[in-house]
Amino acid sequence: MKAKHIISIVTFAAISMTSCVDLNYNEVAENDEQWVYDSPLYGVQQLVNNVYAHLRYDFGKYDGAMNASATDEADYALSLSDIHKFYNGGWSTVNPFSDTWSNSYAAIAEANSFLEKMDKISLDEYKDNTSAQGGLAYDVLKAKFELFQYEVRFFRAYYYFELSKTYGDVPLVTKSLTNAEANSVSRTPVEEVFNYIVGECDAIADKLPISHATELSQDVGRVSRPMVLALKARTLLYAASPLFNKTNDSEAWKKAAIASKAVIDNCSIWGFSLGKYADLWGDASYKNTEMILFRPTGSNNSFEKYNYPVGIENGNSGNCPTQTLVDAYEYKETGKTFGETWTSNTINLSTNDPYEGLDPRFAMTVVKNGDNWPTSYRESIIETFEGGKNASPILNATTTGYYLKKYCDGSVVISTNGNNTKRHQWIIYRLGEFYLNFAEAAYNYLGDADAKGEFGMSANEAINELRDRVDVKMPHFSGNANFTERYERERMIELAFEDHRFWDVRRWKKGDELSSIKIVSLTKATDGTLTLTRGTKSRGQWNDKYYLFPIPFSEVQINKNLIQNPGWK
Repeated sequence: MKAKHIISIVTFAAISMTSCVDLNYNEVAENDEQWVYDSPLYGVQQLVNNVYAHLRYDFGKYDGAMNASATDEADYALSLSDIHKFYNGGWSTVNPFSDTWSNSYAAIAEANSFLEKMDKISLDEYKDNTSAQGGLAYDVLKAKFELFQYEVRFFRAYYYFELSKTYGDVPLVTKSLTNAEANSVSRTPVEEVFNYIVGECDAIADKLPISHATELSQDVGRVSRPMVLALKARTLLYAASPLFNKTNDSEAWKKAAIASKAVIDNCSIWGFSLGKYADLWGDASYKNTEMILFRPTGSNNSFEKYNYPVGIENGNSGNCPTQTLVDAYEYKETGKTFGETWTSNTINLSTNDPYEGLDPRFAMTVVKNGDNWPTSYRESIIETFEGGKNASPILNATTTGYYLKKYCDGSVVISTNGNNTKRHQWIIYRLGEFYLNFAEAAYNYLGDADAKGEFGMSANEAINELRDRVDVKMPHFSGNANFTERYERERMIELAFEDHRFWDVRRWKKGDELSSIKIVSLTKATDGTLTLTRGTKSRGQWNDKYYLFPIPFSEVQINKNLIQNPGWK
């Protein structure tokens, strides 16, 4: 089978595929499948690595804008980004944000092809290899190759989760297809796709190591058992959520709670732990013991260029946290939120400090007026008041009154002369998420945030594990009063800018919350008095069709069996 035939397998996935599909055979254009399988040390490993390479991250995929800026977490300061199309009417079946569709099905096609051709892999020529000869000894190589099929099956299931949360019902294809077959596939009910993902996780979990650090081939970042448990748990949480669990079946919540508790219990045994919140990002975050799966992007400073304040040389403002997010943070002393405490439309910042005593995660996530940041710049006191050096009327200054700190490395210098770079890791699964997932599922199943049921842990106790972090130390949750509201607020804060809010609002069917965002403006009087004034920025009326993405128009044109999602014409 030549490389061009590989492309035909994924014709149903997208009309205009990118070059990623051709990476199956990318040593030289003339090399075909036979060469790949005759060269396992390079060719076969490259096939597997290509499936890994489709793993997406959101360090600003829309011209610097993150999904967070399509929610009430942030507003993107640059007006030309595609992110604004999510709420300004520019989103349609012709402009469908189709990357998840095309990327996922390209990866799935590569995975299917690999799994069907495993019998072609032979390591016989390496049987006499020893470590003394250089390279990998035969036993090491054999052990590594035996895991490839399970790694590929994990990613195939992972990409189906990405498709399902985005589109709902999607074609479930687990074999290579001819063009005719590809152009006639139908959508599989999302419940069946979720069941498939869970079934795959159950089938492969015990086949994968807890950590590759203890394997003969100590590859960092390859698929492990904790990643499989995490995929299963997140899938079951989504399956139990209102968007997909239309009858609010309590058994779905129970399954989700069991799966999330399994992640918590096993990861604790396996050496994962909750450390400092501030250590979740930064140059050394790849060593963080909370990380289950992350996507490294190498050493760069592009995220800082996108998000450093204007007024910092080459800073572009980027994803500006909203007052909606700031209002969600609680005070240590009172337990009340910023929004509950400061209800007036104006706050005199010269006589009041409304940020004093806030949840420490606020200062780790948000940059406000008066902060000394980034740390790599001398005299970098941030001024977001009107006329300040980081504020309006400067082009592209913050639209909300705040700048983003989380995921930015303050030691990075982005000046034209004398810049530096640092490693960045995009969090996909981390232990903290599953304490929240468990709390949500357990509460919805038991109906009581203090009840432990058969789990040995209550919803409140799970959340308190996060609030007990050494650099957080917030008061404990207790009781059932307004639990759902408090939980959703806690989730928004803990997982801010990690691409959860965009999907949480959809799976909860609470899209109306995105119809507007709260912002603030600061003014400085001639006597030096600083005044914060609240405001609201409209995001347009929410349309329920936004709960699911439209299938790209080009796909529906080719395959009439791909019935479009409701509301999209």
